[in-house]
Amino acid sequence: MLDNWSRMLNMSLHGATLGTRFIFIFFLAKYLDPASVGYYGLFTAAVGYAIYFVGLDFYIYVTREIIKTPVNERGQLLKSQAALSGILYIVLWPLAFAFLYHSEWPEQLVWWFFPILLLEHFNQEMSRFLVAMSAQITASFILFIRQGSWAIVIVSLMTWNTPSRNLDSVFALWAMAGLAAAAVGIWKLQQLRMGGWGAAINWAWVKKGIRVSLAFLVATLALRGMQTIDRYWLEALGGIEMVGAYVILLGVAGTLMAFLDAGVFAFAYPVLIRLAHQQDHAASKVKVRQMLTQTLVLSAAFAVCSWLALPYLLNWIDNPIYLRAQHWYPWLMMAMVLNALSMVPHFALYARGQDRHIIYSHISSLAVFVLTVWALSRTHAALAVPIGLNMAFGCILIWKTTAYLLRVTQPPSQQSKTMPPVVTPNA
Repeated sequence: MLDNWSRMLNMSLHGATLGTRFIFIFFLAKYLDPASVGYYGLFTAAVGYAIYFVGLDFYIYVTREIIKTPVNERGQLLKSQAALSGILYIVLWPLAFAFLYHSEWPEQLVWWFFPILLLEHFNQEMSRFLVAMSAQITASFILFIRQGSWAIVIVSLMTWNTPSRNLDSVFALWAMAGLAAAAVGIWKLQQLRMGGWGAAINWAWVKKGIRVSLAFLVATLALRGMQTIDRYWLEALGGIEMVGAYVILLGVAGTLMAFLDAGVFAFAYPVLIRLAHQQDHAASKVKVRQMLTQTLVLSAAFAVCSWLALPYLLNWIDNPIYLRAQHWYPWLMMAMVLNALSMVPHFALYARGQDRHIIYSHISSLAVFVLTVWALSRTHAALAVPIGLNMAFGCILIWKTTAYLLRVTQPPSQQSKTMPPVVTPNA
């Protein structure tokens, strides 16, 4: 358990990362043209989605297994996980390259994609492992390096050095920060003094982990697929500049989830898991109501404050494309609020082992999103994607809430054995 000083430091690192990313997106819009911002949005969405194909959500299995494994054998598990990812890279890399090379991306984006994907994947898996090992401070420091540090540098460069106002500079600093974060992660890994690195790869263990992780992977791909397809579909409907405006507005609205993750959910869901295992249902209900109240209050406050501040931020950027797209913001903000509210029953179901409802709701949401956007594409082209997000997150909220209410008096399910002990399921 972190002491008060460590907890404050951990939250400060998360807050610094969040603050720098928030500032970065507006400076990006200020100094790059909307098309470049749009390509940046497509790039980040593609990297985030590709990580799931090369990672298979295998961390869900590894986290639980490695905690109960003796220290002198843990290296074998990490080595086996790395071997699995290596095979996936070999298989998927040529397919991804062929797809991206024949897309309409600028060529330099294609070449930046693979090193950044590799670094992001490695650093994300390292952070998850360190959290499982109770090294939260190091994990948060790695997060700040790979997401916050380079954002500070590129903002400074673009402000004072006009030639640096391009995507190549952004991606170069991103990659450099990724290398620095990886170095810190490897250093910390060495400090843990784990054994088992010389043991043979445990392929039987890997196969079992794949079976355990696949159900969660399908749900994750469905949810993240919706949050990747949206940008590409919007490009098809309105062009790459429209994607740039969408990325900026969604970046502001999406900050709500980052605040709630750091300030509410990260503290609440471990408690819910403990209470579920203790079968203390009365205390669980109280905790869920507390989460709901905090989520509602923070969501309302954020929505009002961001709506009041948005015109000033867009006027500072001084680009008519973003100003014309301002009417999207209420739709995007509402989608994020629905997403935030759905996380309350999500964690309650997760703690009780009701994994199938999480999986089914995510898969259903992708179908709802696709059907909604397809139906509205001709009549409401500009709003089809934001409305589709609202319908999809609304579907998730209704499904998870209904499932939670129907099972709130039941004991924790003994059927699901796939829960990681202390890993955010939507990470």
